[in-house]
Amino acid sequence: MSNDIKLVIFDLDGTLVDAYKAVASSINHTMAQMKEDSVDDETIKRSVGLGDRHLIGTFVKAQNVDRALSIFRQHHARALKGGTTFLPGARKLLDELKEKKYALAIASNRPARFSHIILKHLNIQNVFDCVLCGDQVARPKPAADILEQILKKFSLETKEALYVGDMAIDVETGNKAGIKTIAVLTGSSTKEEIDCLKPYKVIKNVYEVAQIVSNMTD
Repeated sequence: MSNDIKLVIFDLDGTLVDAYKAVASSINHTMAQMKEDSVDDETIKRSVGLGDRHLIGTFVKAQNVDRALSIFRQHHARALKGGTTFLPGARKLLDELKEKKYALAIASNRPARFSHIILKHLNIQNVFDCVLCGDQVARPKPAADILEQILKKFSLETKEALYVGDMAIDVETGNKAGIKTIAVLTGSSTKEEIDCLKPYKVIKNVYEVAQIVSNMTD
C-alpha cells in the first residue's frame, strides 16, 4: 500500500449484512409477547441504527422497555442465525481488502453480543482486526467515540482510515471524527438524507469500495 489509507472501518447492518429479517422477526415476537400490535417491516427498517434499546423504545411505552428488551434479546440471539445474510459484494470486498493487507474493523451500534453472533454465523469473525460496538463506548453513534477509539487502537491518524456505512447516522459519525466516509445505499436511510450530510462518496453496492481504495492507492 503506497497511499495513506491503512484501515477500513465498516458499519455492520445494512452495510455488510442484511439482518432486517431477523430484526423484524424479533420485534414482532416481542410485540406479541407484550400484547401489542405488530409492526410492518418498513417501519422497523427505518427505526434501526441507534441500538436495540432505542429500537424497542420506539414501539413500547417507556415503563415497558426493560421487559420488552429482555424478550427481544432472548429471541434475537436465535433469529440472527437464520435471518442474516451478506449483502451483494460484501464477502468479496472483505476478502480482497484482507488480501491486500488493509486493517479491517467493525464499528456498529448493535450490541457486541449480537454483532459477534453475526460474524460467527457468517464465518468472518477472524477477518476483522477490531470489533467495537455501541455498548462498549461511552457514547454510541452518532458520537465520534467509536471511530476515535478504533483509530487509537491502531495508532492511526484520521487521514489513514476510511469509514463505510449505510445510514445518515454513519455519515454524521464519520464527519464528527474527521474520517472520510463512504455511504452505501443498501440501508434504511434515503439518498436525500445521506446527500445532505456530504459524505466522501455515495455508492450503490459496497463492493465499489474496492475500486475507491484502489484509486486512492494509485
